[in-house]
Order: sequence, then C-alpha cells, then structure tokens
Amino acid sequence: MLFALVCLTVLAFKPVSAKSEGEIKDCLPTVGSYENLKKLLAAAQSSRSQILRNGAMGVTGSAQFAEKAVSAPLESPGGTGEDYSSTNIQVQGVDEADIVKTDGKYIYQVNQGRVIVLLAQPPEKMVLSDTIKFEDGKFSPQELYVDDKYLVVIGAASENAYVDEQKIAPGIRIYPPVWGRGTVKAVIFDISKKDQIKQVREVELAGNYLSSRKIGDELYLVANKYLDQPLRPSYRDSARTDSLVEIPYQEIRYFPECVEPNYLLVAGLNLAQPDREMKVSAYLGAGENIYATEKDLYVAVTGYETKATKPAPEMETMVYKFTLENGQVTYAAKGEVPGTILNQFSMDDHQGYFRIATTKGEIWRTDENTSKNNIYILNADLHITGKIEDIAPGEKIYSVRFMGDRAYLVTFKTVDPLFVVDLHNPEKPQILGALKIPGYSDYLHPYDENHIIGFGKDTTELSQKDWEGKEFGTMAFYQGIKIALFDVTAVAHPVQMYQEVIGDRGTDSELLHNHKALLFSRERNLMAFPVTVMKISNKESLPDNVIQYGEFSFQGAYVYQIDLKEGFKLKGTITHLDPDDNLKAGYDWYASNKNIERILYIGDTLYTLSKSMIKAHDLRELKEISHLNIPQ
Repeated sequence: MLFALVCLTVLAFKPVSAKSEGEIKDCLPTVGSYENLKKLLAAAQSSRSQILRNGAMGVTGSAQFAEKAVSAPLESPGGTGEDYSSTNIQVQGVDEADIVKTDGKYIYQVNQGRVIVLLAQPPEKMVLSDTIKFEDGKFSPQELYVDDKYLVVIGAASENAYVDEQKIAPGIRIYPPVWGRGTVKAVIFDISKKDQIKQVREVELAGNYLSSRKIGDELYLVANKYLDQPLRPSYRDSARTDSLVEIPYQEIRYFPECVEPNYLLVAGLNLAQPDREMKVSAYLGAGENIYATEKDLYVAVTGYETKATKPAPEMETMVYKFTLENGQVTYAAKGEVPGTILNQFSMDDHQGYFRIATTKGEIWRTDENTSKNNIYILNADLHITGKIEDIAPGEKIYSVRFMGDRAYLVTFKTVDPLFVVDLHNPEKPQILGALKIPGYSDYLHPYDENHIIGFGKDTTELSQKDWEGKEFGTMAFYQGIKIALFDVTAVAHPVQMYQEVIGDRGTDSELLHNHKALLFSRERNLMAFPVTVMKISNKESLPDNVIQYGEFSFQGAYVYQIDLKEGFKLKGTITHLDPDDNLKAGYDWYASNKNIERILYIGDTLYTLSKSMIKAHDLRELKEISHLNIPQ
C-alpha cells in the first residue's frame, strides 16, 4: 500500500509541549492530546486539498476521519563463514526474516500456517522433528529468524474486539460495535533443546507488518497502523502484560512538516534480556521501505514537495533515521530528496554518509517532466552534500546496488544501461562509465569488488507501426530470464563477460522481486534459485515480428556453477513435480504446494524446499540422496 504524505510549509497547530524547530533533532514535538490530533489532521487535510486542486493524485486519508472514526560488503552478505548457507541479505551482520532458515543441523520453514522443524542431518535420515501450530484464524506466520537459542516467528494476528465509545469521544457512536483488530505479532521460542521447543514470549504491534531486522540478540519491528479505532496506537509484550497497552498522546510524536492519519511504529527488544520490556516509539507518519545497518535504521516513504517556488507539487522521498542500540530505537534525523525509490537496495549507508537513488518524473512523458534518475549523498544529519541528477532521461531505475565507493545503476526503457558511479567524494559523485545491452536487471548481486551479477529479463526490440503501416518508434518486449556477469574492473568501460537466458516469454522467478530467493556462495562457485520456465515449442517457425508467450515447461531449482573463467555452467535442475503433474499441466502453471521456494546447503548437501516436500541432493553431482514428504 502506498502512503503518500503531505508536507506542510506552515504548521498551524503545535502542542504546548512541542519544542522549537531547531530542537526537533533531539526531541520531536508530541501530539499531546486528542483535540490537538484533530487540529493537526485538519491542517494536513487543508494542504492535501490544495494539492489535489493542483492536480497531484494518489494522496490517501482524510482529516474528517478523526471526527467520525477517530485512528554492502564485498563478500556476499548472505555468507556466514560456517559450513551452511544463510539468507541472502543486504548488509552483513543485519539479518532479514525469511520463510526458511537453517542452523546447520535443523531446517525451519513457514508452511501453511505452521512452522515445520526438520532434522536435516544426516541427509539419509531426514525426519520431521516438530510441527509448531498456532490457533486457527488468529495468527498467520509469515517469516522467521533462527539463532542458537531462539526461533522468532513473525506474522499477522487478528481478533474481534469491542469498542468503548467513551474512549473515542463523547457523543460518537460506532456501528456495528464489533470490529476486527489486526496486529503484527512476533512469537519467540526457546529452541536450545530441540526435543522441548517451548514458547517463552510474545510481542505485538497494532497495525500491518512493514519489515524487521535482527542484529545479534536485538530484534527490531516496523509497522504501519492506519488511524482507526482506537485512536491511539497500542502494543503488547507478554513480559509485562497479556493485554494491549495504548500509547498516550503525550508520547506520540509527529514530524512538523508531515502529518498523515497513520502511525509509524518502531519497536526494539533484546532477546537475551527476557525481563526487559520491548520499547515502542510511535509517530504520525508511515513507512514504505526500510534499510538498516548495525547502528542505524532508515525508513523511507513517498510524499509531495510543496515549496512555494514550485508551480505544482512534485513527488519526493522522505527518510527518517533512527539509531539502534541494545534493542533501543531513538529518532535521529529526517531528510528528503526529489523522486521516488524502487526498494531497499535504493538506500545505503557508507562511512557516515547515506546514499539514495531515485526516479523523478514519468516515463510516458516526452517533455521536461519525463522520467530522470538521480543519486543523492546525505550527511549524518540527512542534509544533501552531493548529487548526480538527470541520468538516462525517459527511463526509470530497475535495480541499484551500492558497493563501497561505487554504485551500480540499471535503468531501462528499450535497452539496459548499466551505469558505474564513483561515490568516493561525497560532494562530487560522478558517472565513470556505462554499458548498453538488450534486456534489464531487476536485481544486482556482488560477485567480488570488480564483478557483479545481474538477474532480470531478456528483451526483443521491435518497431511500432500506425494504422497506415508507418513506423513511429520501437518497443521492447521482455522474453526469458537473463542472468549476466559484468566486469567493471575498467570502470569507464564495463563489460558483459557472460550471459545466460532461461526459457521464453513468461518465464519468471521470485528472485526478480525478492533477493532472499537466491542461494549464492563464491567460495563454492555455487548459485541457485527457483524458476518457472515457459517455452515456445514452434519458436523457429514464428515470424521475427511476432511476440508469443511460452507454455509451461518446468518449475523447480536451477543450480549453476559460476566462476570468472567459464561464467555460468548449469550443473542441473531439481523439481518436486512428478510426471503426472507435468502431464496435467496445461498452458500455464500455478502456485502449487510442490513449487520449490528456497534452496540451501548444509555441508556438501543441497536441500530444496517446497510446502509439500524437502529433497536432499549431493552437491557435487546433484544426485538425490533422499526426500521427505511434509504432511499437508
């Protein structure tokens, strides 16, 4: 869901407890009271109405609602140094939750409302060790974390609750009186004894799950909560109470230039200190993407710039910075840059500077407001110190990767320019070189300091004709999945060393929109990911100007050997589908429980996991060792 915040040039109402603008970095002003909340939202609504009159679209929410409802490392970051794989993450030392984790002996999997615990070693004797079930309909697990002692399961919880109308405002009646309450819940288990896994704690945040991070024993949760009943955001920590605790208005803070009928909740706790209560901070605002280092958390959200010098509002990205320490989250700074970001990889923190890549404008326009791409460098206070703007006009960013003093930027419209950007001087970043090739990359992954792997789609560029048969331009049509290895040693002249194309039009992989689906180990020359392959059977007989989708051919894991001498060498493929499944498959395929979702290794054994099965293969020859059916 897109939360479009409105930035006010003048804030009409401030609570008595609020500090001056110059003191905001140390302590943001508080909402203070229900009456002041209504005033803040009314002021925001006034500015929002002005924006809509000026033609900006996509702003959500209404102040009237308060009256009625009243609410980069060079090594692979996923590597562990141990003899088993971990989740492919963005920043080394900052773990990200996923649907599958392993501790080197056991495998833990979110599976159809349960968590499956599998004893994976030795692979010849795989066995279902435990099944953790939750109360039906009230908790839906989505992701998990695992370490030596704790299993943390994060998901969505819901229940019916009754509203006390006096807690909202006198004279306001709610009908019907029963409503659904949704929370983000983390259920914490002690797994130090695998035969006696026990729940030890639960924490909850009212609202919808945005993301999380785990740094050692520290767990951080981020949620969005739309301003509905009850008005104040709430949380629960079973270390303190079994009931949700509402956060007082005096402790809810807001950003003086940005007010929205939504709460951003940021929480932290230390798993190794079970008696220490989770700390929760609440802000009037929202989040869309988060990026974290071991010391800082950045929350990015789209908004509108409404400066008096602008003839019309323009989209911008606001970034909120929080410091992280021992499970404590503290607001540190706020910044903004023109344009919008793609995802978490559009952000990076390096040697005290925050770097961010954005796209501004619209790709379909051909005037001054056509899309343009930018990289901004901000200091510790999130003030812009350097920038490169107007990169690749008419195109938009498809992928970004920051690596040390460089950034790699892929834009696309008809061809794929890979830009190499030098960031070593924060005040004067500059483009070093660019490579234009067919296709595009949705995800960039570091191989080493001078080589990078791109995962995306191959494309075919065809001329376009009007109804009279006259050509008026070209259009690119995506084809199969393309993986490419780029050499950027000569930064002014990047080179595509190797490429591999899988399948035809319609071929897809979760990896293209979720980096956690990739298994990569440079030390083992290993790369694997799940893929659904579509193939055109009569491809040779088709005219050159005909674009056709392929028919379903395969779902499973593609396993590659990768090195700089030979590039990509397909070691083999693994599927959980049997011959009958392939015979029953028609033109297309669907989200079957037999679809392989993740691939990992423990020692010299490769494991593939779907919701219905786990298979173990010898990593050298990919010969099947055993398989285990998971009860449905």
